[in-house]
Amino acid sequence: MAHHELGSGIRHYAWDNALKPLLTIDPGDTVRVHSMDAGDGFIQPDTRLEDLGKRVFKGHALTGPIAVRGAEPGDTLQIDVVALQPGPFGYTSFGPGRGLLPDDFDGPFLQKWDLTQDPTPFRPGIAIPQEPFLGVMGVALAEPGQHNTSPPRRNGGNADVKQLTAGSTVYLPVLVPGALFSCGDGHAAQGDGEVCITAIETSMTSTLRFDVIKGWEVPEMQFRTAGPLTPRTNTGRWFGTTGHSPDLMEASRQAVRHMIDHLGRHYGLSREEAYILCSVAVDLKVSEVVDAPNWIVSALLPESIFSGA
Repeated sequence: MAHHELGSGIRHYAWDNALKPLLTIDPGDTVRVHSMDAGDGFIQPDTRLEDLGKRVFKGHALTGPIAVRGAEPGDTLQIDVVALQPGPFGYTSFGPGRGLLPDDFDGPFLQKWDLTQDPTPFRPGIAIPQEPFLGVMGVALAEPGQHNTSPPRRNGGNADVKQLTAGSTVYLPVLVPGALFSCGDGHAAQGDGEVCITAIETSMTSTLRFDVIKGWEVPEMQFRTAGPLTPRTNTGRWFGTTGHSPDLMEASRQAVRHMIDHLGRHYGLSREEAYILCSVAVDLKVSEVVDAPNWIVSALLPESIFSGA
């Protein structure tokens, strides 16, 4: 079994099965992949809030494709996440018109993170433990042409599953010969839902091991976690807010709005700071979908992130 290195110097910004592989490997090989943050390095430690409007998002900056010999449509590509190392700097940002609450804020907001410290300080008395993962892991689509990286699809892609930390295993359907795997969108931490549209965005060095399961194809991405969910924050009490609605998205919005109010009232955070904290630390859960006409979504805040909790 061989070990390979793949740098982030050559990136692509769309799913396209016409892309030539940067690397061709055998089943069982490992690859250390260096990837940029989703914004391709636009936001740096000296970036100002007013600079956010200059950013043009052309798609997630992805490293790849990687072709795996012998992978054919109808097979499953297995990816073992061996190790993940985030970069030293991260950011979380949002602006009007995007995220779960597109109409609730009048202007943009930018939070910068020093990832050389773990837990990573947010405000005095609040720090976020790092649980790094790749927001995007995917294979090429069978359909020709360029396809936007933003929505998740059958090929995996921008799924933002925070449980895909080191030690987890991902299964993806092989849709084209060689599978043509790419990844990126590194996150140092995220709440389930990524409600403001960004997590703690960062570059990432990922060690991945690839294998091919012949003759069995998962319908879309499936995975096995390394152990218990959210082990670094599931160490104390949680506070939950709920939202009810016949629409799960509206129930999610209400639960997050109630959590923003809670964080402002009890911890003195501005609404913008509270929204950021919801995106990087609060987990949305579908609590109930059987009692029509209303369903329940809960927003769960790990109180372990607060000093003295």
